Amino acid sequence: MKYWVKSDWNGFFGLFSNNLTNLLVMASLLSVVVGLPFDLVYGRILPAVGLSIFLASAYYTKMAVALAKKTQRTDVTALPSGASVPHMFLIVFLIIGPVYWSTGNAILAWSAGLVWSLAEGLIELLGALIGAKMRQWIPRAAMLGSLAGVSLTFIALNPAFSIFALPYIGLVSLAIVLLGFIGKVRMPFNIPTGLVAIVVAIILGWTTGVMKLDVLIASFDGLAFSFPLPSFMRWVDGFTSAAPFLIAAIPLGIYNFIETIDNCESAAAAGDEYNTQEALVADGLTSIIGSFFGSPFPTAIFIGHPGWKEAGARIGYSFASGLGVLTLTSLGIISVLLNIIPVVGVLPILLYIGLVITSQAFSANEHKYAPAVVMAIVPSLADWTRNAVDIALSSANTSALTVGYQLLNINGLNYEGMFTLGQGAIIVGMVLGSLTVFIIDHQFVHASVTSLLACVLSFFGIIHSAGVGLNMHPTMSLGYLGVSIVLILYYQFIYKKENIT
Repeated sequence: MKYWVKSDWNGFFGLFSNNLTNLLVMASLLSVVVGLPFDLVYGRILPAVGLSIFLASAYYTKMAVALAKKTQRTDVTALPSGASVPHMFLIVFLIIGPVYWSTGNAILAWSAGLVWSLAEGLIELLGALIGAKMRQWIPRAAMLGSLAGVSLTFIALNPAFSIFALPYIGLVSLAIVLLGFIGKVRMPFNIPTGLVAIVVAIILGWTTGVMKLDVLIASFDGLAFSFPLPSFMRWVDGFTSAAPFLIAAIPLGIYNFIETIDNCESAAAAGDEYNTQEALVADGLTSIIGSFFGSPFPTAIFIGHPGWKEAGARIGYSFASGLGVLTLTSLGIISVLLNIIPVVGVLPILLYIGLVITSQAFSANEHKYAPAVVMAIVPSLADWTRNAVDIALSSANTSALTVGYQLLNINGLNYEGMFTLGQGAIIVGMVLGSLTVFIIDHQFVHASVTSLLACVLSFFGIIHSAGVGLNMHPTMSLGYLGVSIVLILYYQFIYKKENIT
């Protein structure tokens, strides 16, 4: 059995570029937007993030080796992994930023983020107890549709906007990615597609004046070897500051382990049947270990396994990517790369992943389930749009609440409905997708039970609400209860009679 094949280079440069892009964004958020000190971001946080990504990559490589031996196959593709992207933004803006801005204490803000990541890791470990069963209970169209929603919005849309904002770099890189990964065109001298896209982006970035030499030279001052150190006391110190925010970690932790389940289903649809429980435990443990060493961002199985499989990646690419990330973060090279590579040049790889995952949601299901896939996508569209509206309003120093929901509604934007639909989007997508599948298959009892479960989730605020508690969204709970009653009444008094006679 080969641990590395030539086509692993495509997967390596693709996944490595994906992780690199996320690290560049992460560094910018922490140092520029939040304002944390340079030494803390590049000397403490990023090395710990790199360590957690390396550990996750190493474990998923081990799982791939075991699967290849078990199935006697040579085409097994390891699960891709990295720091959870949606959670990266949420942790920065929900906890690290607010704590730092209110206290001015960077170490305390960092410690609060570590406690949050610890909480999410523990929730994911608990999710491992039911993860495998959930894959059996939830229809594939609902799982892959919900994943496609996240992929299409949070993975593909923003990169697409950036590409078309700087098309003379982004669009050229996108063409190379599409040629190599979608068109299966061989690059000159068999150079990996991802590497070609990056090199071309660097050339275009520097010849057009987008990149600046003086900024690059200054970034070399930050080069230094930094290895993360474990600390139990950071959890203790950060708990008090994190406590008011931890209730929000519950739905986000649930979101994370459900996304892992969805990604395992996506890998299975592509031909690689991984143990869901083992993957969830790996996610949870690497998040906890990362938090112990200083990473406030939980690890996750990345969306995109089918894309890397199509690109030819097999076992070794994931480990190589993790090792590359560990090397960059430990040596402080991220700040230098940020000033060598135009970020827009690597964003087409994320757009490619969005295309593949969304396509798979339809191709891996029977045509009759297409409406269920679309239904599962809709909540993520609502969540992304609401987030975009909030950013726009915040930039004008106002908010939807200040402007007024009624005024927004009069002008054609139903903010309240958009907010409700998008809260807990990946779970809401699975609920609505499952409901649609069961109705398509005339499994009305299953559909009724699904709606009843959604009623309970709404009651506790797991879905459709910004926080967790009791009776968090009574109108949604009543709505789902009404749907459940209608479905069971139809089954009992109409459907059964028609099918008996």
